Amino acid sequence: MVAGYQEQLAAREAALQERDRYIQVLEERLRLKKIQQFAARSEKNPDQGALFDEAELQAEIEALREQFPDGVEEEEQAPPKRRQRRRRDFSDKLVRERIELRLSEADKAGASQVFFTKVKEELHFIPAQLKVLEYWQEKAVFDQGDEQQCIVAAPRPVHPLGKCIATPALLAHLITSKYADGLPLYRQQQQFKRLGHELSRTSMAHWIIALEPVLRPLVERLRAVQNSGDYLQADETRIQVLKEDGRKAQSDKWMWLTRGGPPGQVSVLFDYDPSRAGRVAVRLLEGFSGILQADGYAGYAQVCRGNDITRIGCWDHARRKFVEAVRAAPARAKPSKATTALSYIGKLYRIEQQAKDLSDGERYQLRQAKSVAVLEQFKAWLEANAGRVLKGSLTRKAIDYTLGQWSSLIGYCERGDLRISNVLAENAIRPFAVGRKAWLFADTARGARASACCYSLIETAKANGLEPSAYIRHVLERIAEADTADKLECLLPWHVDLSAERTSTTAPA
Repeated sequence: MVAGYQEQLAAREAALQERDRYIQVLEERLRLKKIQQFAARSEKNPDQGALFDEAELQAEIEALREQFPDGVEEEEQAPPKRRQRRRRDFSDKLVRERIELRLSEADKAGASQVFFTKVKEELHFIPAQLKVLEYWQEKAVFDQGDEQQCIVAAPRPVHPLGKCIATPALLAHLITSKYADGLPLYRQQQQFKRLGHELSRTSMAHWIIALEPVLRPLVERLRAVQNSGDYLQADETRIQVLKEDGRKAQSDKWMWLTRGGPPGQVSVLFDYDPSRAGRVAVRLLEGFSGILQADGYAGYAQVCRGNDITRIGCWDHARRKFVEAVRAAPARAKPSKATTALSYIGKLYRIEQQAKDLSDGERYQLRQAKSVAVLEQFKAWLEANAGRVLKGSLTRKAIDYTLGQWSSLIGYCERGDLRISNVLAENAIRPFAVGRKAWLFADTARGARASACCYSLIETAKANGLEPSAYIRHVLERIAEADTADKLECLLPWHVDLSAERTSTTAPA
């Protein structure tokens, strides 16, 4: 009987302990949800102090520079950088107008010399305005005898949409306002009404959707150039499409992003697909063989196996899971294992910060000398502490994720041009995520594909240092006549020079 009671007590004690662990996990999840909903989204760790010996790192950098004297000769001779002061002058790209404040004839009567001095500069705003362009076509009539006549008319400009009341400049403004500035069409409708003419939201949406097949050949050409490179970054995010065949309006559809390309020909391409299956990645990365950097999503495994692609991971995603564990800890909790893990990851980022101005060869050598050692220590720590953390907790999930992705997370150390994280792709997809909060959803799949096309051109222009609105206007004014591969090639952003157009469009009349 005593033995039976002891067994019952032990079983109840085990059940209570399991219940306490479950309650602890639920409390942690609840704290995280409250923080995600109400608290700031910063991922800074207040407990994280100095994480690396900068003097030791600087000595290592100097040793590497001795090994690569040709690659750092200019940098060694360059003067030390000074702290940049805040500039109070205006850009030389802005149009300048001289306003002369003159003396009266009585005030300067008898003066031996009169001259001007610049005393002030002000930034002036010119309000937007709508203007109607009237096209009057000249025609000539030639008599050919026998009461026959021939009429010759001046050529008309080719419009990308054929008969459309909106000029390419207006279409470029609509696209940039919605997809670069996050301004929904109904707000633009209100703006145009204040400017003197009301453009319906439906008309503007139809114009943007009708431009998708016009711009598609250019985006496909960008895709071909991008896949000819050897290093791509990829990411995906949700989009709500109300009218998608075979799917509910509330179901998740996906906007895919790839960023990369050959040196000097970087492109950022969006693509809509209602599925998140691996076949989408196979379609987007057709012909690509190189290094693909993405998060831990398993959908990229199929294309990596079939296309001989080496996959590397993103330390931002691994770090973010430890940050969530730290933020969800009780208010007065002591530094935890998640904090320790963040200190290891912080060392890796500190090395990258110090190596940002080095050449690819120097960066590779520094990673082999420093990062690899930190990674080995971190992996040993993770394996030693994985079993000491409560299963189901955020810290345990972060440890399991990091160990599960370890072979891809350490891949960035194999080359000096690779990045420690997928941050460039995430930064490129952020404008879409911000704009999604304003326009909320796409009505149809055609609208989602048109949005993907517009985002591709805007983000690719930004990646190549071009002003998006000017680049899209440049494309729309010429793409209707781009009937050959050579003409389409001239519209790629690295072949476009907008300086002459900027001068012609901004010069004062």
